[in-house]
Amino acid sequence: MKYRKLGKNGPEISVIGFGSWAIGGAGWASAWGSQDDLASIESVRAALDAGVTFYDTAAVYGLGHSEEVLGQALKADRSKVVLATKCGLVWNEERTPVRSAAYDSVLKEAEASLRRLGTDYIDLYQVHWPDTEVPAEETMRALDKLVKDGKVRYVGVSNYDVDLLQKSLAVRHIDSLQPPYSILRPAAEKELLPFCLEHGIGVVAYSPLTSGLLSGNYTHSTTFDEGDWRSRSKAHTGEGLRRNVDKVDKLKNIAGRYGITLPQLAVAYDLAHPAITSAIVGVRKPSHILGVLPAMDVALDEATLAEIRAIASAE
Repeated sequence: MKYRKLGKNGPEISVIGFGSWAIGGAGWASAWGSQDDLASIESVRAALDAGVTFYDTAAVYGLGHSEEVLGQALKADRSKVVLATKCGLVWNEERTPVRSAAYDSVLKEAEASLRRLGTDYIDLYQVHWPDTEVPAEETMRALDKLVKDGKVRYVGVSNYDVDLLQKSLAVRHIDSLQPPYSILRPAAEKELLPFCLEHGIGVVAYSPLTSGLLSGNYTHSTTFDEGDWRSRSKAHTGEGLRRNVDKVDKLKNIAGRYGITLPQLAVAYDLAHPAITSAIVGVRKPSHILGVLPAMDVALDEATLAEIRAIASAE
């Protein structure tokens, strides 16, 4: 395994991270249906054996269940890993999530996450989504208190734009940003990644396979169940799906030249950007993460990166 430092002040983490969205099982933020907890724990143990040290989850994944499973799986190796979770999304009695990043809410969420994870500290605590009703500075003050209280070691944000990053930095340093970033979703390259490089903010990219599009398993006729959010995604349905499948076919040729799989190419592309610390891979079974590990040893030259960008940007 290879490791990179998370921003200017953060810990060393594995360049490929374990994404715990799917292991929450049925519930909000899990579009993949039920999941066997023993299989989830087996996946975590396989990742540990392979040297993966970065594990990312969120309170809302499976409405707390992902944190519980991950905490159980990592209990014996807690000191060896960097455990990341998120706040800012809470749910009511109807199990409906709402954004809530107010000062008191963040402190309350942290206590609940610590309990579910079975730990007395969170390595990286991240704001899941911006709360437009709460000033970014207020949210950051809550995170700063958690650090001072010893309950959180590092502070991160997810899905923030440059304006929100600047407002947050007025309160304290941000150790990491977690944005969506992939060959087919490269918007972060324009402003976010350069900003993070300039300010010493680590970047952990999520959805490097663009929610399955870069798995190479989709065709023009692929459809999704009504309960799957991808059935309502322009990128995964209709003309958007057809264009993306055509791009994927061309990307497969590049992967073939390197003797790697398309998912490995997708992760290698993310890791090629100097701002990226780690790419998070969603995991349901060991093969999902073990299968992409060779990506860390792939060095894409500038000509290939330009070729990939040209394919992705074509209409």
